[in-house]
Amino acid sequence: MNRWHLRILATLLAAAAIGLIAYKARVLGYPLVPAEEVESWVVEARLGFEPDGRAIKAELAIPANPPGFLILDENFVSRGYGVQTEEREDNRLALWSIRRASGQQALYYRATLSGHQSETVDEAVPALDQAPEYGELEGAAVEAILDEVRSKSADIATFSSLLVKMLAGPAPNENVQLLLPQPATREQLTRTSIHVLAGAHIPARMVWGIHLAEGIRDPVPEPWLEVNNGERWIAINPADASHGYPSDFLIWWYGDAPLFTVENARHPELKFSVTRSLEPALEMVGRQTELVGSPVSAYSLSNLPVHVQNVYRSLLLVPIGILLIVILRNVVGIRTFGTFMPVLISLAFRETDLASGVLLFSVIVTLGLAVRFYLEHLKLLLVPRLAVVVIVVIMLMLLVSMLAHRLEFDVGLSVALFPMVIMAMTIERISIVWEEHGPADAITQAIGSLAVAIACYLAMYNARVEYFVFVFPEVLLLVLAIALMMGRYTGYRLSELLRFRALAQGARR
Repeated sequence: MNRWHLRILATLLAAAAIGLIAYKARVLGYPLVPAEEVESWVVEARLGFEPDGRAIKAELAIPANPPGFLILDENFVSRGYGVQTEEREDNRLALWSIRRASGQQALYYRATLSGHQSETVDEAVPALDQAPEYGELEGAAVEAILDEVRSKSADIATFSSLLVKMLAGPAPNENVQLLLPQPATREQLTRTSIHVLAGAHIPARMVWGIHLAEGIRDPVPEPWLEVNNGERWIAINPADASHGYPSDFLIWWYGDAPLFTVENARHPELKFSVTRSLEPALEMVGRQTELVGSPVSAYSLSNLPVHVQNVYRSLLLVPIGILLIVILRNVVGIRTFGTFMPVLISLAFRETDLASGVLLFSVIVTLGLAVRFYLEHLKLLLVPRLAVVVIVVIMLMLLVSMLAHRLEFDVGLSVALFPMVIMAMTIERISIVWEEHGPADAITQAIGSLAVAIACYLAMYNARVEYFVFVFPEVLLLVLAIALMMGRYTGYRLSELLRFRALAQGARR
C-alpha cells in the first residue's frame, strides 16, 4: 500500500511539473532556452494635411485586437491636439481635435506588435433577410452566376470560394463582365463579391490590412473578403479565392467606410511605415502575459525585486545539486564526507572559476588538516576543538587572501567566499576517518567529495540549467518526484558491480 502511495504521489508531482512547463512553453510562449529572440513590429501611420484656418477634427481607424497579433504598446504623437479613442461597431478609431492650427500638420499613430497565438473567436451572424434590389440586367446576371455556383458548391465556404474564383478568373463570361469592369482591382472584386453574395443571403464584409514585411516602403492597405457561415467568419483572398490570412497580414479595420477623415483641411494624406526588430524572448513573453491577463504571470519570479531574484537564481539550483548527490551516492556509490557538503562547496565555486576554486579549497583543507592533527596531541574536548578549527580556518583564509593580494593573484581573494563552518567540519571529518579507518579511506572519501562538488557545479551552473530552473521553477516538482522514487531504490550500486566483478567471473568458471 505504501509503495503504491509513493508511486502515485511521484506521478502526480511529475505530471503537474510537465503540464505547467508545457502550458508556459506552448500556450504562453515562454522560450525553453536562453538568449532566444523573437521579432516584433513597429507600425506607424502618418496622417498629414493642411488646415484651412478653422477647427480641425480628424478620425483614423486603428487596430483593435487584430487576430494573430498582440498590441504591446501604442502611442499617439500630435502636438497641441486633444486625443481620444472610440469603439465603433467592429472598429476602433483615434480622434484628434484642435481649435486652431496653421501650417502643414502631421498626426502619428505608432503601435508595437508581436506575433500571438490567439484563440479563434466564433461569431455567428444570421443569414441576410433581404437581397439587394438589383436592376433588370444586373439581377439576371447575378441570378445566373448564383445558379452556376450553387450547382457546384457544398456549403457557404465552397460557395463563396467558387464565386470569387469566377469573378476573378482570367476569362470572365458575359455575366461577370456586366458586373465588373475589366480589368478589376482587388477592391472592386471584393465589393462585387459582397454585392453578389447578398443575393444569396450570405453575410459578407470587407477587411483592410497591411503586410508586415521588412524592406517594404509605404505599404498600401489591401482589401480581403470575409464571409460568415453561421458560425464564424471565413477569410477569402479576392485574388485567388484561397482561405485564411497570411501570417504577416495585420488587420487594420473592417467595412468599406473610409480609413480616415479630416474636417476643415486640404490635401489629406495617409502613409504607413513598418519596422522589424528583435527583442529578448523572455522579456517579450512577460509583456504578453501581462496584457492577456494570464494568472501564471502574476506568480512569475520576474515580478520579484531584482535582489530577491538574484537570491533565488542560486537557491533554486540547490535541489538540482542535491538530486545529483542522491544519484551519485545511491546509484553510482561514490562516498563523500557528509550528505550535502559538496553542494555547499559548489556554491562557493561559482564565485571563482572552477580550477581556482578547487585549488584554493584543497590548500585550505590541507593546511587545516595539518593543524587538526597537531590539535590531537593537545587532547581537547570536541566542542572547543571544533571552535579552534573554525578559528584556524578563518585565519588560513585570511592568510591566503593576503598572500594572493601580494602576488597579484586576484582569484585568491575569493577564498573568503567559502563556507568556513563547512570547511571546518570537513577537516574534522577527514581527521576522524583517518584515525578510525586509515589514510586510504580518508583520502578516497575526500577525493569523492571533491569530485561530487565539481559535478554539482557543472550541473547547477550550466547556463541552460540556470535559465530553465528560473523561468520554469515548477521543474522542482519533477526533481522532488525523482528524489521520492530514489528513496525506495534498493538495487546494486555501480561501484559494487565493479567490486564484485571478479567474484562473478569466478562463479561462472
